Amino acid sequence: MGFRISSNIGALSAARYLSKAQRQTEESLRSIASGSRVDNPANDAAGFAISEQLKSQTAGLKQAKFNGEAAISFIQTAEGTLNEQNNILIRLRELGVIAASDTVGDLERDYLNNEFQQLVSEFDRIAKTARFGGKQLLTGDGTEFEFHVGENNGPENVIKFKLDANTQADQVGIQDLSVGDQDAAGESLENIDEAINKVVGTRASFGAAQSRFQYAIDNLSSQVQNIEAARSTIADVDLAEEVSNLTRSQIMTDIATSVLAQANASNSRVLKLIG
Repeated sequence: MGFRISSNIGALSAARYLSKAQRQTEESLRSIASGSRVDNPANDAAGFAISEQLKSQTAGLKQAKFNGEAAISFIQTAEGTLNEQNNILIRLRELGVIAASDTVGDLERDYLNNEFQQLVSEFDRIAKTARFGGKQLLTGDGTEFEFHVGENNGPENVIKFKLDANTQADQVGIQDLSVGDQDAAGESLENIDEAINKVVGTRASFGAAQSRFQYAIDNLSSQVQNIEAARSTIADVDLAEEVSNLTRSQIMTDIATSVLAQANASNSRVLKLIG
């Protein structure tokens, strides 16, 4: 092979491999620093597209899960109010049982009736003031709420809940009750039992809805976990593998640099022919 000085093929070849090794080093460093195998679409166009689609799907599922949790908070607000109304009814029943007995006199019944009427008023006030985001919860306005608990549009991703609970005093039948005399006290017990049944039934309805939302949330959590795992498999960097790639590319860079230096020096040998 003759000596040529106008073209150094060896140096050009070494420079090409050096450039490739440096590019691989940069890609490995970027992947390790970002934690992503496909932070650049050029690395894996199909993987990048799938990864972004899964990321979007996960974001939608997380928001749907949040919607379900907000729905549970909505129901728990109403249920907490119903619990207090239930406690009031239990106390009203106690007062009725006391007033229906001859162990107390008329004066004591007046005291008992005063507490009884105050509790009835509070029972009614609680029903009228129970709100969530400006919406009255226990006045039976019949509003139908729709909670979006899916990533896509469609009726299968919506849970509807009709708010028809009405636990105002006149609706549960305790508005006009009294324990001011023995007979009225005895008669009030049946009405109070019916009121307790109505409140308990309403609580059961809210509880059933809460249970449904909890199952929906658990399902969404499972989907988020599985889809995120799939996205991680495609997009996240395998650190052990990438460190190995980085080490290999750094070695190749050192070798290519050394070879390039040798290739550039080879042309200087032609001087011996001139000298």
